Amino acid sequence: MALGLEDKKAIVAEVSEVAKTALSAVVADSRGVTVSNMTALRKEAREAGVYVRVVRNTLARRAVEGTDFECLAESFVGPTLIAFSNEHPGAAARLLKAFAKTNNKFEVKALAFNGELIPAGDIDRLATLPTYDEAIAKLMSVIQGATSKFVRTLAAVRDQKEQEAA
Repeated sequence: MALGLEDKKAIVAEVSEVAKTALSAVVADSRGVTVSNMTALRKEAREAGVYVRVVRNTLARRAVEGTDFECLAESFVGPTLIAFSNEHPGAAARLLKAFAKTNNKFEVKALAFNGELIPAGDIDRLATLPTYDEAIAKLMSVIQGATSKFVRTLAAVRDQKEQEAA
């Protein structure tokens, strides 16, 4: 279906607006993936706070101009699906990595984070980032461990001073 100029401008504006506020982006080739699988991917993406869109390459290049994701322009070749993480930098990478495991024809082409182009082979750099809740849990366990060690040290010093005084 041919897109009119106004439709193209609307797509570029929509993707550009998302790109301005996104934390990271993943570009993939979805050639050969069934419609039902793509529908399931889109549903999971909405639940994870990830914006997913299949965009024509020329429109995608225009949409990312002037954003941190301009480095992805060279990866817009062939059928392009772009996923922007809005809530957590690793959300899109984690989602598409899991999707690629169950769909052999789905291929991640490139990623971008903070203006840096990341090759598809390094998807784990983003996919393994802890979520906010996981990071808080790790921090709390470190604080708890340090606090208990500090309390034991204070108790040992107190006991030693009591023994010296007696």
